[in-house]
Amino acid sequence: MSLARFILGLAALAASGACSTLGGDIATQLNTPGLAGARWGMLVTTMDGREIVSIRPDERFVPASNTKMFTIAAAFEQLKNLDVPDPSAGASIRLEPHEGGGPPDLVIVGGGDAALIDADDCENDCLHTLADMVVENGVTHVQDVIGDDRLFPDQRWAPGWGVDDIQVRAGEPVSALVINSNELTLHISPGPAAGTPALATWRQGDDFFRIENDATTVEGDKESVRIERRPGADTVRVYGTIGVNVKPLTIPIAVEDPALTGAWRIKQLLEQRGVKVDGQIRARHRPMATSDLPDVRTEAPPPLDWAGVEIARLTPPPLIDDIRFTSKQSQNLHAEVLLRRLGRINGAGSIEDGLAVVKAMLVEANANPATYDFLDGSGLSIYNRTTPRMVVAFLRWAAKQNWGAAWRDVMPVGGVDGTLARRFKGTALEGKVFAKTGTLNGVNSLSGFLVAKSGQTLVFSVFANDRPASSESAIGPMDTALLSIAAAN
Repeated sequence: MSLARFILGLAALAASGACSTLGGDIATQLNTPGLAGARWGMLVTTMDGREIVSIRPDERFVPASNTKMFTIAAAFEQLKNLDVPDPSAGASIRLEPHEGGGPPDLVIVGGGDAALIDADDCENDCLHTLADMVVENGVTHVQDVIGDDRLFPDQRWAPGWGVDDIQVRAGEPVSALVINSNELTLHISPGPAAGTPALATWRQGDDFFRIENDATTVEGDKESVRIERRPGADTVRVYGTIGVNVKPLTIPIAVEDPALTGAWRIKQLLEQRGVKVDGQIRARHRPMATSDLPDVRTEAPPPLDWAGVEIARLTPPPLIDDIRFTSKQSQNLHAEVLLRRLGRINGAGSIEDGLAVVKAMLVEANANPATYDFLDGSGLSIYNRTTPRMVVAFLRWAAKQNWGAAWRDVMPVGGVDGTLARRFKGTALEGKVFAKTGTLNGVNSLSGFLVAKSGQTLVFSVFANDRPASSESAIGPMDTALLSIAAAN
């Protein structure tokens, strides 16, 4: 054996021993008494693939919102001109002949823009702008007002979403017509004295559901207010207690039929502007068909039939703005709308069409199909699975693509912004972690890139699954472990 090979062999043994020691230290840090029962998976490598820490790297884990990384990466790979406004994605207004004659029906058509806002202080991509356009076109009298979200098939919730999620912000229903992220705002305040009912009111303009208020005011500064919106019901029930000294609560409530709520919202704005509405509000959906399923369809989906004449259209901001918001804030609805927009590239805009685009990208990245399952685009589904090794390999592959730097730039930054704004603050990794968070019941995850003490970039993926409901959060030990890894490299 040559001297050079002998020295290299000693170096490799030393590196292996250091890696083993570090891995043992990290495993100890993760397995804290307060997280007994949690199952950990971790892989940390250099950019060229040298393993630094490996803990169950090939076991399958629920990734939670780490799923969004793949949806957003597919958007960067497949959608062009992300920084250019796309009028075709904006909401529009059409007038259609009303069956039976008389004034026309007015239809608000969703174009797949997730950022449309209905608020008095809105300055860009505003619903009231559409209402103004209607009036400017001389419309003074209509029959029915219809919300149309047929651009995507009617798949408001993905497989594996919980019934508790679909009542609140986490599981807002997905639609081609999105206004205010498909949520209503409920304000709850203590009554004037203990023993009186709590005060529950809608934000102005959000009173689509009735309120059944069973919440009461008690002494002190504690609250245990709960919300119940049963599927199909037109009532939101508020119950529990709120202390007389508690500050007012603001609670987002998911709508159930975005197209119907959209019709209701535009009707209010039109009537405020003097437009007479004789008829009712209605919704127009596109039921799922085999043509929406890429694995079984035998012919292209039929084209949509847009009746009547378009009289108004909004141009939303560039899609990159919403992608950045979706990634930084981990917004589920916006990720799901993005997945369906991907599904419109070669299909009909279904969940399955969007996932086919994501899977095609993963094939290109040489990901083993046995190492992942994705049932949605946001990570809310409890059926999603992946392995730390698959995620790290994908991160390394994506970083080498011509869109890789832009993709990394929309990730939350440790101690700086998004869902990592409060994590790593004041540590050696502040401003040096670029990663996607993930949280579900019993699940914490974090995957991305970090800059180690030496200045080299490391790639990592760490999951905590099966965390008991009574245990502490896994975020603290997770971040401590990454800090230790960065300091040792």
